[in-house]
Amino acid sequence: MTRQSISFTAPNDNWLNSLIENEEYSSKSEIVNELIRRARERQNQIEMIRARLIKSENSGLVTQTAEDIRAEFKGELMRNGEL
Repeated sequence: MTRQSISFTAPNDNWLNSLIENEEYSSKSEIVNELIRRARERQNQIEMIRARLIKSENSGLVTQTAEDIRAEFKGELMRNGEL
């Protein structure tokens, strides 16, 4: 794992320290890595939805209801372990 040096604002540093003091995490590195992992997962979800929307727009009219489409998205996220 590579080492990095980063600076935090006082409120962010206080928040990070409170998570460590409450024993939710053992280090700031662990927290930052978790936040990055979550951001990457969210970005992947956004990209998947965007690709599906573009595909749908290019395919013309659909017969699925909005609820059917939402259920399909949720099912895919669940299969991928993202929901």
